[in-house]
Amino acid sequence: MSFIHNTADIAPCSIGEGTRVWQFVVILEGATIGKNCNICAQTLIEGDVVIGDNVTIKSGVQLWDGTRVEDHAFIGPNATLTNDPFPRSKEYPEVFSGIVIKHHASIGANATLLPGITIGEYAMVGAGAVVTKDVPARAVVAGNPAQVIRTIPA
Repeated sequence: MSFIHNTADIAPCSIGEGTRVWQFVVILEGATIGKNCNICAQTLIEGDVVIGDNVTIKSGVQLWDGTRVEDHAFIGPNATLTNDPFPRSKEYPEVFSGIVIKHHASIGANATLLPGITIGEYAMVGAGAVVTKDVPARAVVAGNPAQVIRTIPA
């Protein structure tokens, strides 16, 4: 059984068994959220977002159209994910450039991920990093712009 806090604003969408949705979360119509996820307070999830199983999304995160988050991923508090490479008021791309976060990847608090990038399996993005390009599997990146500082052994 899933838990949805009474202050959450949930449009028709798919939420898997055992997922917990906390205070002041907004989930738009069409979103897909897997089983046993934890969607923390003050999170926004747009309609063209797919989240796998056992994912944790900490408070203050917005997941915009085109975002894909695979199983067992972690997104830290106030991480910023973007989906429009050339944002202008009232001007929208034909297709948004979503971000892909592969299974078991972790995004640190306050990290910024630019549109269209992929974070590889088991990769870690350091807190406050600005990620401007794809992150390889098992890489640990930090800084602005984010650079690989080490690799996690298999």
